[in-house]
Amino acid sequence: MHHVSIRTADIHRAIAFYELLGFQVCERFTAGYTLACWMEGLGGRIELLQVPQPRPAADAFHDEHYTGYYHLSFDLTEQTPNLSQWLDEFQTRLQTQGEDLAPVLLTPRQQQIGSGIYEVMFLADRDGLPLEFLRLQAHLALSD
Repeated sequence: MHHVSIRTADIHRAIAFYELLGFQVCERFTAGYTLACWMEGLGGRIELLQVPQPRPAADAFHDEHYTGYYHLSFDLTEQTPNLSQWLDEFQTRLQTQGEDLAPVLLTPRQQQIGSGIYEVMFLADRDGLPLEFLRLQAHLALSD
């Protein structure tokens, strides 16, 4: 995959948020008449596009009948020993920058996904888009 594109109401605020997550702007450009950039970090690349006259995003996380984009997922297994600590540190970085805290959609919890035991949590970005953060804790030996 080359990148995931995110439309945002305020590209500067979105850039600041994703920079605190560990992304860096690698290229700025315009797409038609709007500001845009590519950012790289956490093992991937995102494109931010500023939307003139934005409308609020659909509530993909809480609306069980919503179809379409659901969330981006970032593996923090190598970045942190636990998601609660990472979340506290991230929220502190936001506050230090004078930013509002990121809304927590799902607090860190353990979840089995296939043969893996993960620690999982969800935050909302500055436009309300759900972002999943997970950390592999163990693999289960599944029998047939």
